[in-house]
Amino acid sequence: MKELFDNVSNKCSKIVTKSYSTSFSLAVNMLSPKIRVDIYNIYGFVRFADEIVDTFHNYNKEELMAHFERDYYMAKEQGISLNPILNSFQQTVKRYNIPDEMVQAFLKSMKADLHKTQYQTKAEYDEYIYGSADVVGLMCLKVFVDGNEDQYENLKDAAMRLGSAFQKVNFLRDLKDDYEVLNRSYFPNVDLGQLNAISKQIIIDEIEADFDYAYTNGILKLPVEAKFGVYMAYRYYRRLLKKLKAVPSEKIMDTRIRISDPMKINLLARSYVKYKLNII
Repeated sequence: MKELFDNVSNKCSKIVTKSYSTSFSLAVNMLSPKIRVDIYNIYGFVRFADEIVDTFHNYNKEELMAHFERDYYMAKEQGISLNPILNSFQQTVKRYNIPDEMVQAFLKSMKADLHKTQYQTKAEYDEYIYGSADVVGLMCLKVFVDGNEDQYENLKDAAMRLGSAFQKVNFLRDLKDDYEVLNRSYFPNVDLGQLNAISKQIIIDEIEADFDYAYTNGILKLPVEAKFGVYMAYRYYRRLLKKLKAVPSEKIMDTRIRISDPMKINLLARSYVKYKLNII
């Protein structure tokens, strides 16, 4: 019967992914069926932690985060949790030997969002992005290479750069909510209240460099089970960045950028043609 509970837990993580991010769930659906479950499980875990610090404003966030972390480690130790998201995630952690350092780095960045509002140095900024995004990319890479340590070592820098690029695009897209609602400013030495064209371009150049490195040194070299799904996510975020580039810096705080459903289908179709023609 534990197998039935595990299956239910996995389905819960899939529901979380589809409910919170139609775009990411579309990309996951382009992965090989044998690795989709574990990517859903990773997303479910990171999504719930992110929700605690970003949206549960009427509750004791520190207490919720402490319980979440404690319950995860209890699940990992016992091999089961009645929280289906933690139950499914601990299975994936054990199945692919995901190092605890990655989980701790992620939780550290999430806990920083409970009290830290400004990142004034590049070192602080880089540490936050490593925990909030880079290690998530590394967790997924552990699944993609399925224990092949040589592949993992060859691709880990690219996985981190892709995670960084995704996170920085999210920062730009969510500037208004982060700055006005959550009182957070992630970009160091940038006055978000008076973001100018030069500062915006520096941020975009940094993101594009991350994308270029990740594509050439990572996406093109991924195992076939993962390549198309990751490429799909990459194309989606590059399109977001293209739309953000077109918004004047003085208006970016007042503009919510999104990709329409027809455009997502268009991206999917064009990406699939490139994939089938071995262009990627």
